[in-house]
Amino acid sequence: MSGSTININQFDRAYFIGVGGIGMSALARYFNGQGWSVGGYDKTKTTFTAQLESEGIEIHYSDFGSNIPTPYEDVTRTLVVYTPAIPSNFGELMHVRHSKYTVLKRAEVLGMITRDSKALGVAGTHGKTTTSTILAHLLNESSLKCNAFLGGISTNFQSNFIRGESDLTVVEADEFDRSFLQLNPFASIITSTDADHLDIYGSNDHFFDGFKEYVERIDVNGFLVRHSSVRINHKNEVTYGLDIPADYRGFNPRFEEGRFFFDLDTPSGCWTEVELGIPGLHNAENAIACIALCKGLGLTEDVIRHGLKTFAGVKRRFEYHIRTNDFIYIDDYAHHPTEICALVSSVRLLYPNQKITGVFQPHLFSRTRDFFDEFVRELSQLDEVILLPIYPAREEPLPGITSAALLEQIKVTEKRLANPIDAVNYLANKSSGVLLSIGAGDIDRIVPQLKKAFTE
Repeated sequence: MSGSTININQFDRAYFIGVGGIGMSALARYFNGQGWSVGGYDKTKTTFTAQLESEGIEIHYSDFGSNIPTPYEDVTRTLVVYTPAIPSNFGELMHVRHSKYTVLKRAEVLGMITRDSKALGVAGTHGKTTTSTILAHLLNESSLKCNAFLGGISTNFQSNFIRGESDLTVVEADEFDRSFLQLNPFASIITSTDADHLDIYGSNDHFFDGFKEYVERIDVNGFLVRHSSVRINHKNEVTYGLDIPADYRGFNPRFEEGRFFFDLDTPSGCWTEVELGIPGLHNAENAIACIALCKGLGLTEDVIRHGLKTFAGVKRRFEYHIRTNDFIYIDDYAHHPTEICALVSSVRLLYPNQKITGVFQPHLFSRTRDFFDEFVRELSQLDEVILLPIYPAREEPLPGITSAALLEQIKVTEKRLANPIDAVNYLANKSSGVLLSIGAGDIDRIVPQLKKAFTE
């Protein structure tokens, strides 16, 4: 049964298989706030799952099989939500599928609960989380307000879910597993269509076709905000970009006395000295996309400027952990070569005379294989490289695709392989320059260890 044929009001409890995931947990928080009973499974207890538990969400960390908790035994009143990252032979998933529960993917449920609102989608291979979080912040600093389901923890809101009294809902339109085809947005941003998830789509052309189908789902009375490099059109559209021709064209990005600015040409005139609360060339471009969408919704320049200036960022997106005169430590979720390029380019702009060391954990064997040469090129822009083993997630190893093979091709003199413990011990001796921890796997687990080592 698909989400489009279900009335969500028939349920009053939700059971999540993979509740600790960033997208799943936003939905869990939504239903919890609706007064539903909410519980579920996750593989590992973390600080984040502990936070969910403190909010009243019941979580366990082993496969209960057919013995799921008593509140969720009522098949007619329980909505089961699962993530595609869960193996199909997982005991609880097999049980609910064979017991006449309504079992839906996260994306189907997101489509259901945004169906009756004006969904504002943020799609694209790169920058979805930061862009959607900027957009949600701008709207909530205005009179419009919004709800938001985010792919990261907003520093301003300290959550990945925002509940607002509004008919607007900001959602990340995720291309993984074709999830974004469950949405029918009123308006959408598309940041990029660089190929990714080729294990799902099979080819660059099929990947691009997925985005074309997504654009066709935009409301006939809505509009598209697309990066100038994106070659997909909509009858109502505006383009944006940084230092490239566009309807909203950013230029002159600069870092002055610890504050980040850019200028902007718009269809109605030039904005000078636009201040963004976080630095980075890619963040400036994400902000420009949000400016364009917010102007399309009727926000004024003054309101938008205030929102951009007060934006505090997203956890694991260009997130500063140490910032002194001699030493900078930034953690970032970048896991695609284009994202690594944007990260390193931004750091070079901010700290042009500093040595940049990057510790990188490749994410997925298939992605490492598909973009091997591109990873080599972008990681070679660093001054020093430490590679952790590839994070497999849902995948089995592929012959010849290893961090050692990647390191061999990287054109940097100072480079090494390390496991997480050895990487922390080695990096603990850093006292100058810029350190980046980069990746989408579990590299974030070494962040507190590094911070402790640097401050002891």
